[in-house]
Amino acid sequence: MPRRRRKTGITDLVEVAREAGKEDVEAGRTAAVSAGRRKVTHVRRHIAFERLHNFRDLGGYWAADGRTVRWGRLFRSDSLGKLRGQDWDRFLALDIRTVIDLRYPWEIKRSGRVPHYQGLSYHNLSIERQPYNQAGIDSDVEPARFLADRYTEVAHDGVKELRRALNIIADSTAPLVFHCHSGKDRTGLLAMLVLALLGVHEDDIVADFTLTELATERLVAEWHADYPDLTLRWPAYGRAPAEIMRFFLADLITRYGSVYGYAAEQLGVDDGLVTALRRQLLHP
Repeated sequence: MPRRRRKTGITDLVEVAREAGKEDVEAGRTAAVSAGRRKVTHVRRHIAFERLHNFRDLGGYWAADGRTVRWGRLFRSDSLGKLRGQDWDRFLALDIRTVIDLRYPWEIKRSGRVPHYQGLSYHNLSIERQPYNQAGIDSDVEPARFLADRYTEVAHDGVKELRRALNIIADSTAPLVFHCHSGKDRTGLLAMLVLALLGVHEDDIVADFTLTELATERLVAEWHADYPDLTLRWPAYGRAPAEIMRFFLADLITRYGSVYGYAAEQLGVDDGLVTALRRQLLHP
């Protein structure tokens, strides 16, 4: 009989990590609340870097069949173009062999990419077609509906690249990381898609999305350092409230019946690809 899925409490997951103190937040302490009880189990998910702020392991989530996502196999991150010094050594120690870069080519030209090293397979799959400047959005724009609509745009504009990303992940037998600029929006979309196809519950997918909140302060500070002469207009910059992902998932489910329905109709995903993803990323 499959083991009972451990339900993640979104608020508890973020707040417990914050209360653990700055060092634990940066080391990535998150929380899982099991079976509706208040017992909290700490899990290390954020990986601490000096210049990267949102590098996370997607392992440990429960799938519907009772298996769990493998630790140390699938990571999400903000821009790897910032890797330097000890951060570079720490990154190499993860034995990552595949990098999927979801940014525009012009972003890579401006901010750099992961340095090449022997054994690296690098893929630039820009999934967005309609760029927008989040820092310059009017302060009265409510983030949840606005960003959910942007995610829906990307989910339909970047179908070729999203399918290619899923194929790469399904074929990978070694650790892999995918990233965009801040590791929140484009990265969050692909993380949602992979976790959903693995059978991870919607609550846990939303909870994973909200973990960017632990990096928001550093992402905002980085923006100010990069653009000292500009004004950050949107208070929601770098934020990841649960409602964004909730709205996005609801939009897909309303239109396609499920995330799998979206993936099948728009990306051409079939049972064979889902089986391959689960074979690679779930504990047997």
